[in-house]
Formats: sequence, structure tokens, C-alpha cells
Amino acid sequence: MTVVLNFFDQFMSPSILGLPLVALALMLPWVLYPAPGARWVNNRFINLQQWFINGFTQQLLLPLNKPGHQWATLLVSLMLFLITMNMLGLLPYTFTPTTQLSLNLGIAVPLWLATVLKGLTTQPTHALGHLLPEGTPAPLIPVLIVIETISLIIRPLALGVRLTANLTAGHLLIQLVATAAFVLLPLMPAVAVLTACILVLLTLLEVAVAMIQAYVFVLLVTLYLQENV
Repeated sequence: MTVVLNFFDQFMSPSILGLPLVALALMLPWVLYPAPGARWVNNRFINLQQWFINGFTQQLLLPLNKPGHQWATLLVSLMLFLITMNMLGLLPYTFTPTTQLSLNLGIAVPLWLATVLKGLTTQPTHALGHLLPEGTPAPLIPVLIVIETISLIIRPLALGVRLTANLTAGHLLIQLVATAAFVLLPLMPAVAVLTACILVLLTLLEVAVAMIQAYVFVLLVTLYLQENV
């Protein structure tokens, strides 16, 4: 039982002198990204960063109409924040705040609520029309309204749980395979080397998952926004 619990110790929020270090981890991404200077020609890293932000912004705003473009800064910042948090969590002796369901729900619920309120204030008829598909038979109207309302309410929960579950499963799988490689090394070196190769491939896969999950999170928020603007 003790061994099983140790696998989940990596998801505990670290603290020093009783103060949680989650706040420090949340501020770290903004320190890593340099700001463009006043010079006409920037270095390669800043140029690469600007190219990524411009390309992602164009892809993100394709399904949105003109009023939705004012959300571009928020959505791109959220994308960079989630990618950085997910990627930093793959480094040794680090903590991944995005494996905490409370943090992910704290991000998902306000964004979802903002999109819903935006739709109710700008076009309430269209926003409420999503609760009842056109051409619904009269006997099914109460049932469909209840079903669509529940599906609308669980959207932020699905956002938070999806991000938490994918990152948590990946971290646990990496730790399990790494533990197996260390245990097998003195007993069966050949199998341990094969396990280590699998661990490297799994780590590369987890890097891709960290980036994809951040993109999926922001993309779903964009789709929710598209329905309400």
C-alpha cells in the first residue's frame, strides 16, 4: 500500500515553511518568455516566439467572427501558459500545477461562464436557442431542455477533468516504467535496456500529449465562444 501511495506523491502540492509553491510555479512561465525589445532586429528566439504566436493566433481566430477577435490576447496567453506548465512538469524534480483538478477547474469555469454570459447579454435568443434544437417534437421539449442544460453545465467540468486525467495518467505511466527499469537493471539487464528505450519513447509521447492537451483546452474554449458571439 505504501508503494502505491508513493506514486501519487508527485502530484502533492509542495510547500516551504507551510507556504504552497503553486503560486511560484504559476508565475514561472511569464519569466521564461522574453519581451521584444526596441531594436528593429530581434534575436532568433524572439523571432521564433513571435512566429509561433502569430501562426497560432491566425488558426485560433479562423472559426470566430469579428466580435470574437477581442478574445485573442486572452486565448493565446492561456495557450502559452498551459503549454509551459505542462512541459515544465516533465522535467525532473518539478511540480505540475495542471495535474491539480482544482486549478484546471479554476481556469475552465470562469472562461466557460464568461462565454455563456457573453452570449446571454449580446444575443440571448440565439444563446437560449441552443437548449432546444429546431423541429423538436412537442413531447420531447422538456426532456431535451433538461439534457441540453446538463450538457451545458458539465462543459467546464469536462475541460478540467480532461486536462487533469491526461497529464496525471502520463506522469504515472512514466514513473511506473522508470521504476520497472530500475528494478530490472540488476536482475535482467537486457530487459531493463528495452524498458529504458520504451521510457524514452513514452517521454516523447508525453511531450506531444502536453502540447496537444493545451491546444485542445483552448480550442474547446474557442468553440464555446463561437456559439455565443
